[in-house]
Amino acid sequence: MIAIEDLRLAATLAKADSLSAAARALNVSAPALSMRLRKLEARLGVALANRDARRLSLTLEGERFARESAALLERLDALPDSFRQPDAQLAGPLRLAAPFGYGRKRVAPVLARFARLHPQVQVQLDLREAPWPDRHDSDAVIHIGHVDDSAWAARLLADNQRWLCASPAYLQRHGVPLEPEALAQHRCICIRENDDDVTLWHLRKGSTLRTLRIEPAMLSNDGGVARQWAEQDQGLLLRSQWDVSEAIASQRLLRVLADWTFDGAPINLLVPARQRRTARLQALIDFLVESL
Repeated sequence: MIAIEDLRLAATLAKADSLSAAARALNVSAPALSMRLRKLEARLGVALANRDARRLSLTLEGERFARESAALLERLDALPDSFRQPDAQLAGPLRLAAPFGYGRKRVAPVLARFARLHPQVQVQLDLREAPWPDRHDSDAVIHIGHVDDSAWAARLLADNQRWLCASPAYLQRHGVPLEPEALAQHRCICIRENDDDVTLWHLRKGSTLRTLRIEPAMLSNDGGVARQWAEQDQGLLLRSQWDVSEAIASQRLLRVLADWTFDGAPINLLVPARQRRTARLQALIDFLVESL
């Protein structure tokens, strides 16, 4: 007979790259986990995983068993919500993944308000450089940019333009570029995000299109660091409006080429398309859409 522990074992193995990593996730020793896996394979009559001292990979049968195990665990997790009355208090775990900067600045305060409304929900916020597509163990993922993956259903949380800006001192020293071609004469700060080509900038004004290859004077994978560099007079920065709007309002930064539109990066909430949504997840989705 298959037990819930067997389902959790299979689902965890699918997300781990070694037996030791899976053992840590399940809070058991590696030898105990190896023994449980051998017993499960004997019970099923198939090999579920290929493993050595360092690596672990699932067989085709193991991948199928892990997928079905994850689906069953999701249904079991949602079962209490199906009996909950509409006015009953939400309870249980919720796991949300988000990018570092946006997660800290915009998502974390919203989750604090959500937690006050639903104190029985255990909220987990996982901040990562690239929360999608590697966070398959999350109930939902906030992703900045476009998504084309049928495994995920996307809800638009906010339109998000990118604004070109610089400090007043930098512009006074180097001049204000009036046309896109003038950017070649300026120091530019770039942010390395996901796998995007961050040195290729696309601009539009009416029917006029421009594509420019930027040679960055400074480069970082942290948007907050790049914004600080711009505020410290280091150059022109192309950055999401959610991050620079306060600096522009206080005139620590000034918009440049404001009559041109750069490629935007919409803020999307992603949820697995083929999994049933629990009542607490739907409540979180509605709250994030309203708040953000």
